[in-house]
Amino acid sequence: MFNFSASLVRAFGIGKSKTGTDHFKEMKISSILLLVLVPLFVMTFGPIVGENHNEVTSYFAKPFPSLVCALTLIVGFSHFKSGATVAIEDYSHGKVARFLVNGVTALSYSAMAIGLFAIAKMVF
Repeated sequence: MFNFSASLVRAFGIGKSKTGTDHFKEMKISSILLLVLVPLFVMTFGPIVGENHNEVTSYFAKPFPSLVCALTLIVGFSHFKSGATVAIEDYSHGKVARFLVNGVTALSYSAMAIGLFAIAKMVF
């Protein structure tokens, strides 16, 4: 006899743990975004390396370089958080895994906030 519930589970992307494929989808989307953002970041950030402070702040006061830099920071650190979380969940369990996941999440959001603050400081 045909099992409808197993077919529905497969159709909705929910595995045995009932948590779905959220990490996989998030990692795929962020890696595709990084595939576009990293070359843009290198092309916008590279020419200004080594310049004096006034030129750098006036360059990042323009919308395109600051947006590319901010998007690269956000997507890059969220990609890091997702990848590190999956690795931690695979290799550690219990309270240690929870502590490490919380630490990685705090680290990635803190680095994201510090980077965005630095960009905002240059823009304004």
